[in-house]
Parts: sequence; structure tokens; C-alpha cells
Amino acid sequence: MIFRRPSRFGDLIDRQLDVFSHDEAVLLSDCREREQAYGRAPREDAEEAYGDYVDAVDAAVDALEAMRDTFARTLDEDTAEAYEAEFNRAARRRWPALGEELAER
Repeated sequence: MIFRRPSRFGDLIDRQLDVFSHDEAVLLSDCREREQAYGRAPREDAEEAYGDYVDAVDAAVDALEAMRDTFARTLDEDTAEAYEAEFNRAARRRWPALGEELAER
């Protein structure tokens, strides 16, 4: 059995990610569609399809990063650092590709 430490920002972040999912549904849908198109692309079109997918992920991550950073700016430095780490983990659980990219920024 895995025990998790109580999350300081868990409820807040869950609500933020729910809002993001609703407000940015078009971006998230575009990521899914472009990922599927890349998976179906013939070999000669795969590189372009992958580039389109990466562009869609970048756009979604930019929006996710803006949401995270807007709230983090309201916190003191140490608290903001903890919040950002927790936000990144939650985003990675919900959208692995976006969360991985977000964590690198």
C-alpha cells in the first residue's frame, strides 16, 4: 500500500485543472487529434504530423503554465515553489505529455 502525504494544495489544484480542462477544451482536443493523426500518418508524413502535435502540446502547455504562474505570483517564494511542484505533478497525472513538458519549464 502506498501512502501519500497530505497535499497542501490538492483541492485547489484539482479545481484549477478542472477549470483548465473546461476553458481550454479546444486546445486539449487539438492535442488528442494531432497525436492520433501522427499515429496514423504514413511514414513520409510522420515528421510533419509530429511537428503539428508538438505545436499543439506547446500551445496547451503555454496556457497551463500561465495558469500556474499567475497563481504562484500571489504566494511567497517558498510557498510558490511548493505549489508549482505540486501543480506539475497533478498536471502530469492528468495529462502526461503536457505535464512532462510543463515540468521542464
